[in-house]
Amino acid sequence: MKSILSILSLCFVLVSCGGDDDNGDPNAFNEPTTAGLSYSNSQSDFITTYNGIRATLQSNSNISVLAEVNHTANAQSVNQSLRNTRIIFFGNPILGTPVMQENQLAGLDLPQHILVYENASNEVIASYNSVNYLSTRYGVQSANTLPQIESALESIVNTTTQNEVLTNSSASINSGQGVITLVSQNNFSTTYNNLRNSIIDNTNLSLVFELNHQENAQNAGLSLRPTSVIVFGNPNLGTPLMQDSQTTALDLPQKFLVWEDENGEVKVSYNNPNFLKSRHLISNSQNSTLEDITNALNNLAISATN
Repeated sequence: MKSILSILSLCFVLVSCGGDDDNGDPNAFNEPTTAGLSYSNSQSDFITTYNGIRATLQSNSNISVLAEVNHTANAQSVNQSLRNTRIIFFGNPILGTPVMQENQLAGLDLPQHILVYENASNEVIASYNSVNYLSTRYGVQSANTLPQIESALESIVNTTTQNEVLTNSSASINSGQGVITLVSQNNFSTTYNNLRNSIIDNTNLSLVFELNHQENAQNAGLSLRPTSVIVFGNPNLGTPLMQDSQTTALDLPQKFLVWEDENGEVKVSYNNPNFLKSRHLISNSQNSTLEDITNALNNLAISATN
């Protein structure tokens, strides 16, 4: 799979998070409340849990590990402190392609990723977007690989944490919710290259990785219209959001999806920062930061599509 790896991504600092506050009972597990989140409280320490998930992924010949982001190291690089937090991105086009064949927008949440973090109560949590969240947000109820994806993710996390996997409801999520899409005046290659160059040329941004979903589908003997995702980060803007609500790390770094629909129309899609606010219960104190992120993403999308 095509990938450009970087450890620089959005990070958060050591604070009590709005969506994951301690409930005051030292014997109770502080369950995250993020909509559509699957998670497990690990019985092992942070390093053992993370390395166990990585080893399981690497041992499966059908899975490619695309990038690992050490948020703790990234925080230190900008003179911030942060609890143990890492995210690993991985893919299996045989399972993921049928989902995108039904709705290419699902490429915004693919490849799959598992977030491992240590909360303010020193509990180690392994978490990921549930399959129900994926199917609800993108209306891909009939993709025949969804049960396999669900089983694989649950098995990886359950085996590593030695604990049950719990899943929060996705009832508050609507089809297409939180996705902003601009139609491009350029062809696919020009649109993608414009976007990539804008990210690389911006000293405040760092490219994390790129993924050509169409190419990966072809390598697996499947077909898919042009669909590529580019993942990038800015710790100065991402940090305050994760300070406020730790699970926001699951939807960061930021992503752009460039895709060509069935009519040959090229589009650029990305997550609305206000959707992150509602999903992760980010407080109003972060409205200014969210506005800055909204403007930055909009400007990048416009530069790519005009």
